[in-house]
Amino acid sequence: MEIACDESGSEGEKLVGGVTAVFAHAGVLLSHEEASGCVETLREMIKSPALEYKANHLLRQKNRWVLLWFLGPDGPLVGRARVQLVDKRRYLASRVRAEFGGVTGPLELYNDLLRARGPRGNLDPLFPAILRAVAQWQTSGGGPVSIVHDQQLSLTDGRIRQLKKLAPRLQSLTLVDSQYDARVQVADFLAGIARRVAEEELNGRPDREVIELLMPFVVGPRMWHA
Repeated sequence: MEIACDESGSEGEKLVGGVTAVFAHAGVLLSHEEASGCVETLREMIKSPALEYKANHLLRQKNRWVLLWFLGPDGPLVGRARVQLVDKRRYLASRVRAEFGGVTGPLELYNDLLRARGPRGNLDPLFPAILRAVAQWQTSGGGPVSIVHDQQLSLTDGRIRQLKKLAPRLQSLTLVDSQYDARVQVADFLAGIARRVAEEELNGRPDREVIELLMPFVVGPRMWHA
């Protein structure tokens, strides 16, 4: 099977003190035709002149009905999409405990220390997210998994070879420009929506209606206990 993936909130190994508090990685199992149809339907609903739609188009209050359709039982994602969510501070704290046995100072100091101690990219949540995606989707059919992923500077040829060694079921990982692959655009919508909603929840502003719709898509360690 070929899964289209994208992320939201990626800042490499900078896990605290950055722009985003949550990292999200989404994958969708859609054909080109199905994904293109989804994007066209969103265009008809939202009617924005933007050349490429992003998650923030669906997150605008005036388009809430579109967001609820996109995530809801009548939308295009049911049974065809998954998203992983990572609270970056908790992720870093778990790495610190594994390395040092506990946290006794500002996480920012540990972030810099772990980046200096380990190989480049060691803290980047993107790489374990890709490995988890392969394992999650593989369980559906048992066969090899190919991934089409939005372009990422950190996904070098060497890193891709390393990922394939760590996940033998990963048949291929191809980087594309999301602007030219509707499947990746749909994955980008889901990742961006999930990240924003998770960050709002962390800040004490939970959107229960949207969280309830997102929960069936969330895989791996859960940030929400609803």
